[in-house]
Amino acid sequence: MGKPQPTDYERMLKDEDYIVSKTDLKGRIIYCNKIFVEISGYSESELLGKPHSIIRHPDMPKIVFKLLWDRIEQKRDIFAFVKNLCKDGGFYWVFANVTATLDSEGNIRDFHSVRRKPNRDALKTIESIYSDLLKEERRGGMEASGEYLENLLQSKKTTYNNFVISLQHGEI
Repeated sequence: MGKPQPTDYERMLKDEDYIVSKTDLKGRIIYCNKIFVEISGYSESELLGKPHSIIRHPDMPKIVFKLLWDRIEQKRDIFAFVKNLCKDGGFYWVFANVTATLDSEGNIRDFHSVRRKPNRDALKTIESIYSDLLKEERRGGMEASGEYLENLLQSKKTTYNNFVISLQHGEI
């Protein structure tokens, strides 16, 4: 199954919606809730066992996912705004929290993600930043994109998590 061609059709989460999924250590989906199935347009059987990247939208900078994987593999949680691609080419934005689930010995067992409706005002800022990150990525790869993001965070004297959480709460 090839990736769908992105369209401008946006689906929106309701205030009370929470998308929940779990992936194995390689990022393959091992659990997805009903809302995830509904909004993505995929059936549960089409999602289970597939890489979570099945819903990765091309408007998402790679550096965001690198940061995500770096943090969760270090057993640190991360928050992020993510634009996802639906089966029909539509898209939806989420504010995601991703964490590692640990076993009784403290080893990573799987990864757990809870996504909710993002702050619409925050998306205006994020879309602009993501556009700049993608330009940097095209110019100089993920390294250039990472430098751009790091410089942005330093200029704001904040961390990535604090920045996106502040945006979600309407504090920036």
